[in-house]
Amino acid sequence: MNKGNLSTESYKGVRDFYPEDMAVQRYIFDTWAKTAESFGYERYDASILEPSDLYRSKGAVNEEMVNEQTYTFTDRGEREVTLRPEMTPTVARMVAGKRRELKFPLRWYSIPNLFRYERPQRGRLREHWQLNCDMFGADDFTADVELIALTHQLFLDFGATPDMFEIRVNDRQEMSALYNSLGIKDQSVITAITRLNDRKNKITGAEYETALEEIIGDTKLTKAVITIVEDTTGTNQVIDGLRELGIYNVRLDRTIARGFDYYTGTVFEVFDTSPENNRSMCGGGRYNNLTAMFSDDTISGIGFGMGDVIMRDFLETHKLLPTHITETAPCVVIIPTDQKLNLEAQKVAHAIRIRGISTTTDIGTKKIGKKIADAVDRGARYTIVVGSDELQSGAFTLKNLAQTTEITDSLENLLTHLITNN
Repeated sequence: MNKGNLSTESYKGVRDFYPEDMAVQRYIFDTWAKTAESFGYERYDASILEPSDLYRSKGAVNEEMVNEQTYTFTDRGEREVTLRPEMTPTVARMVAGKRRELKFPLRWYSIPNLFRYERPQRGRLREHWQLNCDMFGADDFTADVELIALTHQLFLDFGATPDMFEIRVNDRQEMSALYNSLGIKDQSVITAITRLNDRKNKITGAEYETALEEIIGDTKLTKAVITIVEDTTGTNQVIDGLRELGIYNVRLDRTIARGFDYYTGTVFEVFDTSPENNRSMCGGGRYNNLTAMFSDDTISGIGFGMGDVIMRDFLETHKLLPTHITETAPCVVIIPTDQKLNLEAQKVAHAIRIRGISTTTDIGTKKIGKKIADAVDRGARYTIVVGSDELQSGAFTLKNLAQTTEITDSLENLLTHLITNN
């Protein structure tokens, strides 16, 4: 790099979205929105800035995120502000703020961008976008069934088949009851076990057992907890409910814990079954006490989050990205033969564009042949050359770039042809 020149590299852990990338992003967002809305979820949003106290409140997010992963700064008014690392505390704040006016059960979704200062790796960056779907004010287990069914449908709507992913379900309340039955009643110990379970599949069995015994302080109890955690024979009413809906790629997994402290009941994660991308892709669960940060009038909630980075990895792994979505070029490129005719070319483009066909004008200084070649390279479907002869006669030539065929006619008749064939 020359001295004094700025780097063209983006900040570490974030992405630039060139048109082809933006097309994929739009496809993911549009599919997310369509599926969420098909379940009756309404879209909301909020600022990326939140008072830092929101995340420091007990139960909002885990301590590691607050202390090590948030982007926090002091603004010009001496207020401590954080770029949101997670959307759930924000939506809980919003619901608590208007709880007297809202109609429950409430179904909301958003696609916020989130910021976490962590080591960039496959599927995880410092900035990402995430689909969040939440239901408030519904205590029945069928709310849990619905939310997981929505997650299942999201993958199907991207063209996935059930064998490509697996839903693993657990219940924190049930796990606490099982620990209590062993005599483990200290909530801080149960919380430590839960956090360890959340990373059980990322460490060896020996490392897990050693860490667990350090938490419990008893070898016999440690063995008993391992037996509970590794038991996959049980079921619960949420899993049974999903199977009633015809969703069978779901099973009990007592290692599922989720990293946030606010979960109180059902927790679940969705895993890619491909060996190339065998990892958790999204997850969520029930959080019945989160609005207690703002009021004694608590409102039950259940929700999940699905990140765009992991979603794209899944689609690429299973070759589910439609090829057409990266075709960002306009349908028609108007090519003036001389710069003096640029405005006339704009008029032709406008006449086509207002009829609902994407059209642009090549107002550069290259030769006509090169402009046509550029239109082909960009993926345009047609070109129309605008020169003095065309303007005088009123007859223009529509060139089909894929078929290398041409039609010469009045602009109105060419418009009819375009509308009929697009």
